[in-house]
Amino acid sequence: MLAQYGNASVSRIIDLDPFALPLDFLFPDATLAAIEHARDMLAGTHLDWANAKVLLAVQSHLLRCGGKTILIDTCVGEHKPRPARPDWHLRAATRYIANLAAAGCSPDEVDMVMCTHLHADHVGWNTRLVSGRWVPTFANARYLMSQSEIDYRQMEAAARPDADHGSFADSVLPVIERGLVTAVQADDAIIDGGRILALPGHAPGQIGLELAAGKNERLLFCGDAIHSPAQVFRPDWSSRFCHDAAVAVATRRALLARAADEELRLIPAHLRAEGMHVREADGGFVPVMES
Repeated sequence: MLAQYGNASVSRIIDLDPFALPLDFLFPDATLAAIEHARDMLAGTHLDWANAKVLLAVQSHLLRCGGKTILIDTCVGEHKPRPARPDWHLRAATRYIANLAAAGCSPDEVDMVMCTHLHADHVGWNTRLVSGRWVPTFANARYLMSQSEIDYRQMEAAARPDADHGSFADSVLPVIERGLVTAVQADDAIIDGGRILALPGHAPGQIGLELAAGKNERLLFCGDAIHSPAQVFRPDWSSRFCHDAAVAVATRRALLARAADEELRLIPAHLRAEGMHVREADGGFVPVMES
C-alpha cells in the first residue's frame, strides 16, 4: 500500500480493517436516504449499504519525507484492557508490527510518532507490554502531541480513570514519563515543508499535518476531522465521539473548502483508500476518491 507523492511516500499500516459501525451510531443525525444520491460511490468500500454500517480502517500512515520517518497515529495496540469494545479487548498476535515491517520499517527506525489526537484507537501502539510494564514501542522516536490535548486527557483521566477505555494511563502517560513527548502547536514545522495544523472539534487539541511534497503535491493528514467520505457530502454530520460537534462541523467545512480551492489531497485517519481530493458541486462538496 505504498503511494508516492512528489518527494514523499505514504504507506497505510493496517491494524483493523474493516472496522464497521452502524451509521446512526457513528453519526447520530445520519440516514441513508440523505446520501442516496451518493450510493454508487460509497457502497461497498465505505458503506455496507444493506446493513447501514460505515466501513472504516483503523490504521497508521507511515510517511517518509526529507530523510525522516513519521508514523501518524498508532491504532488500537495489543494487550490493552478495553472491555467496553470486545474487538479491541486484550488483543494479541495481531499483524500490525508485521505490516510495518512489510512497509520496510522497524519500530526502532521511526523518527517521529505524531498523534493527531489521544483517543484509544489512535494511541494504542504508542506502548507495548514488556514484563508487565508499558514501554514505548518506538523507543527512538519523539512523540508529537498537542499540549491542549494532553492537558484535557490528563484532566479527564484524573476525574475518571476509565475515560476513553483507560488509554491515557497505558498508552500516553508512559511515553510522557520517559520524556519522549514533544508538544506541538499550529504552524510548527516538523519537517521541511511540513507544518502542524489545528483541527479542533472532534477532540479539543486535534492536529493535522500539512505537507508540500513537491511542486504539485500537497497532502493534508487530517485525523478524525473527517471519518468517512459520507461526511464530504454531509459535513454537518459529526460523530458520536466528537468533543464539540459544532466546532467539528466548522472545522470540517473549512477543511473541505480549502481542499477544493487549493487542490489538497486529504488523508483522513480512517479512510479505506490512499486519499481523496474534493470538488465543489451544487453548493456542496463531492469527494474524488482514490484506490
